[in-house]
Amino acid sequence: MTEAVKITDRVFWVGAVDRSLRDFHGYATGRGSTYNAFLVLGEEITLIDTVKAPFKDEMLGRIRSVLDPSRIKYIVSNHSEMDHSGCLLDVIREVKPEKVFASPMGLKALDAHFHAEGPFVAVKDGERLTLGGVEYLFLETRMLHWPDSMFTYLPGEGVLFSQDAFGSHYASKERFAHEVPWEALEYESAKYFANIIMPYSHLVTKLLERIGKLGLDMRMILPDHGPLWTKDTGRILDLYAKWALQKPTRKTVLVYATMWGSTAAMAEKIAEGLAEGGAEVKSMPLSASHRSDVATEILEAGALLVGSPTINNMLFPSVADVLAYLKGLKPKNLLGGAFGSYGWSGEGARQTAEILKEMKIELVAEPLSVKYVPREEDLGEAKEFGRSVAEKLREFVGS
Repeated sequence: MTEAVKITDRVFWVGAVDRSLRDFHGYATGRGSTYNAFLVLGEEITLIDTVKAPFKDEMLGRIRSVLDPSRIKYIVSNHSEMDHSGCLLDVIREVKPEKVFASPMGLKALDAHFHAEGPFVAVKDGERLTLGGVEYLFLETRMLHWPDSMFTYLPGEGVLFSQDAFGSHYASKERFAHEVPWEALEYESAKYFANIIMPYSHLVTKLLERIGKLGLDMRMILPDHGPLWTKDTGRILDLYAKWALQKPTRKTVLVYATMWGSTAAMAEKIAEGLAEGGAEVKSMPLSASHRSDVATEILEAGALLVGSPTINNMLFPSVADVLAYLKGLKPKNLLGGAFGSYGWSGEGARQTAEILKEMKIELVAEPLSVKYVPREEDLGEAKEFGRSVAEKLREFVGS
């Protein structure tokens, strides 16, 4: 069925559900996603965002369940990333809207994407327009999470179209957040924040402050991915406020790869020492843990310990992968440490420590390295390493 979903008397969801999506530029999306688009009904019709190119017909089918798409007079592009603009040119050709609104940076991004002319019009930060008897307020939200990003708000409805902010990759038959099990929704929202929004956490704090000063009555928050917040919008706002601070906790994320079990044996003893020291431990062997799940666990942690064997005078490839990914996400307020086994050269743990330093993570000790298979005394040293981290973490979080 490609029926639209009524949100208010004026607003309809006309997006698409992608149950098969499993990778979103390096982020594992085990529950798929949605590409949310919205119709706003007035004397003239506005479409808020479009969808990923292969889902154009699904979106148009939903629009047709409400009205003939040719009646759309305006399109608003809140975010030019291809999962929201991929079919925009085709929709423009078919619908022939009078104007397509985007932020000034959005127009530049659309031009760079499509190299095509169209009825594009820039709207300024804070600009208000009345389209078909409906008032719209446009707010630039640069780098949340692209330079072009913009919110569109309906003052008369209390509805915020928030593009990627406050979203989640979550495909289900339910359209509304209050219909989805809270544990699953909270996790997927945290995962989305950690893997998409975290590098811009300081901008989230500023945005929430600005929203408060503007006094926006956000009765509904409709993101471009995942379930729609039509009730209890304070829940997601409070979570974003908390996550943006990245306040350290007693949790240690223990990430490691192993070749013949030696680095894994060290990790096990480090975990024992951490637990004995009162720290919560999340052990994540990279043979069974995706980089995006590691990022999610770090969002509410206080320490990151990384173990790497040495191969060809280098750190292990899966460790290099996760560290490169995390470095781009710029996590803050973390203690760190490196460890690993080696055969004859021992660069793995040292290189890991250097990357952690580059990430501005405070190292709690020198890298812990063991040649080949750890002896009992080596394992005892690993356990003590964990205890030491737990003690320093307790001081770090102030409890």
